[in-house]
Amino acid sequence: MGRGGAQNQPRPPPLKRGELMDIATIIGIVVGLVLIFSAILSSGNLTTFWHVPSLMITIGGTMAATFINYPMSQIISVTRVLRNAFRKDLMRPAAVISLLVSFADKARREGLLALEEEAEELDDAFFKKGIQLVVDGSDPELVRSILETELSFLEERHRLGQSIFLTMGNLAPAFGMVGTLIGLINMLRELDSPDNIGPSMALALITTFYGVLFANLICVPVAGKLAIRSEQEILVKELIIEGVLSIQAGENPRIVEEKLKAFLSPPDRLALEAERENQKAGESYGEVL
Repeated sequence: MGRGGAQNQPRPPPLKRGELMDIATIIGIVVGLVLIFSAILSSGNLTTFWHVPSLMITIGGTMAATFINYPMSQIISVTRVLRNAFRKDLMRPAAVISLLVSFADKARREGLLALEEEAEELDDAFFKKGIQLVVDGSDPELVRSILETELSFLEERHRLGQSIFLTMGNLAPAFGMVGTLIGLINMLRELDSPDNIGPSMALALITTFYGVLFANLICVPVAGKLAIRSEQEILVKELIIEGVLSIQAGENPRIVEEKLKAFLSPPDRLALEAERENQKAGESYGEVL
């Protein structure tokens, strides 16, 4: 009975990339807008701050300049990168290490070819490619070169997405100042018409308000979130590269785990230890059965 349970040891489930809304991004934008509008309402009228020509100058000018600065293909591709700011990726480093250790154990017991079926269950293309290269018997240096090249292009795509939002963050206040200049010019031209001074001054000031708000509440924070997401994804990819090469070298699963732990922060190490304890509990239960 014990041996039968050992042969059917539970292992971590296939690694699936899921999409879960990162509520922090939504909360930040919503809370920021609510607090700003509440402050406006407490001391004035919200309609005073609604000015369509100012929006056209600030937002329209920012978008137009961004289109001039980047090729259309890059601007279209950034919509896919933008999802990372609102997505909570389920690929946790601790789960990746746990799965790599289970692969190392299976490879030592049954051979590298036994991982072919495991690779088909992986939803992450990078991870799947690494395992398939190992199963195909590729040279270790070639495996590392292919995966690191793909990782470098991934970093470049992420930097492009960040740079677009940083560019918009720099352009928005500048176009706010353009609107301010337009409003001041119109106001100075019509000083003899007191009725026109108010609308011109509104245009002069509200465009600056829109530019600063759009840049500092949307563009710059989104660029920062994309940078953090990029660092997290790169860490996971580096884990996968080292783990795959360790599996190919036939290293002991325990050594593989200890090597990959070096990539983790203390909280992630605790999460990995908890996950391993749960796995051991499952194995003990299988042996009893």
